[in-house]
Formats: sequence, structure tokens, C-alpha cells
Amino acid sequence: MEYQQGQDREQLSLYSTCLDDMIPGENSVRLIDQFVNLLDLSKMGFQTIATQGRPPYHPADLLKLFIYGYMNQMRSSRRLEKEAYRNIEVIWLIKNLKPDHNTIAR
Repeated sequence: MEYQQGQDREQLSLYSTCLDDMIPGENSVRLIDQFVNLLDLSKMGFQTIATQGRPPYHPADLLKLFIYGYMNQMRSSRRLEKEAYRNIEVIWLIKNLKPDHNTIAR
């Protein structure tokens, strides 16, 4: 199944530098990213629901967002949606994807 793809973190965009350079090497989002990338999500029971139309978000991207939220006392799907638009750490973590609060809550 094809998933929505985030932007390359090393791609220059509106910022004067690439997004990867804006996050320090010891930041906790880098740990979250590495941890989730090491997991075998299919063995853990993560599945995607076949949909029509727009491709779904990859389960790993949403799991990264959930872990970030729990580490920073943000459990509201609306708050996580807001952070995906304005928090540079979250933008880096989920590769500039912008899931809405309904997607996060499901």
C-alpha cells in the first residue's frame, strides 16, 4: 500500500537552512525517530485500513507523533494537530506532514 510521503529533511525550503540542521543532535525527537524506525510495526499488529482516495499516513509517522505528545504532556488530537503546523521539532519528526485532528484521534 502506498502512503503519504513527507518532505526530505535536507531539502532547502522557506528556511535559510535545511530542516535537519535546525534540530540539535541530542534532541529527544531524534531518539523517537530512531526508536520507531527500528520497530517492526507489522509484527506488533499495526495495520492500515484500505481506503479510497487519498493515501493514508504511514503508521510509523503517527506513532512518532503520539510518542512525542505523551513525552510532552500533549494528549489532545487538536493540540497535536496544532503542533504539526508550528513546532519545528514536530515538523522535523513527521517530515512536514500535516495530519488533522480526526486522523490523529482515529
